[in-house]
Amino acid sequence: MTLAMMASTDPDTTATQRTARPRRFLMAAPRYFDVTYRINPWMHPAAGADRSVALTQWVALRDLYRSLGHTVEELSPERGLPDLVFTANAGLVIGEMVLLSRFRHPERQGEEAVFRDWFRAHGYDVAQATLPNEGEGDCLVVGETILAASGFRTNAAAHVQIAERFARPVVSLVLADPRFYHLDTALAVLDDRTIAYYPDAFSARSRLDLERLYPDAVIATEQDAIAFGLNACSDGRNVILGAGATGIAEELRRRGFVPHLVDTSELRKAGGSAKCCALELRP
Repeated sequence: MTLAMMASTDPDTTATQRTARPRRFLMAAPRYFDVTYRINPWMHPAAGADRSVALTQWVALRDLYRSLGHTVEELSPERGLPDLVFTANAGLVIGEMVLLSRFRHPERQGEEAVFRDWFRAHGYDVAQATLPNEGEGDCLVVGETILAASGFRTNAAAHVQIAERFARPVVSLVLADPRFYHLDTALAVLDDRTIAYYPDAFSARSRLDLERLYPDAVIATEQDAIAFGLNACSDGRNVILGAGATGIAEELRRRGFVPHLVDTSELRKAGGSAKCCALELRP
């Protein structure tokens, strides 16, 4: 440790014990979405992508967030930035402070100025990461703790700046499976004390750390993980996750959460799903 939507019906009555907290998100429509390069194992440029389908799926996702009582701010799409839709990678936001991402791959580095301009225009205190650091892709907040991953995109040394910037404890984790190249594809925050994760996505040491810190975690199967069931967004009661992750959805329901399964099949061609498309603007 270092410093397209199918909402569940008839959930368990224990769901009433869970309390949803309204959230505020930044999203960007996939108006220029495409798969023209390969920077993760999910991307296959030869297959391309259907932009109209991606937009339809994104609109359904945005509308679901709003229907659950959340606020969605929209960032204007930019031609030539097909991955701008994955706003969770923009940075980490806590209060008025932003640690803006520094993307590892040149294909995404053009996004940095777009995100910087938006945050500054909206009155945020913006600092940029000095080392590769891909925002909420690799940094997830659980209560007062920040879980930060390295292995494929974010440098382990970047975790020091995260701790200093936000004055919060940071738990460093190492990703070990390239299919789960960002932390938010391998682990989901369900509430201020509870997470869900796929153990085999992590190094042996990181698995031990997660077992010790979160003994009551929801453990995902490989099938649920590759269905992007962990690229999920929770408000403490409602959990939005990929449509194919039916196993973990049942476990969430058993524990009193209300899962909402969304079709993000076209967006997944670029390696992202529900959580990738929504950066939380924490109060």
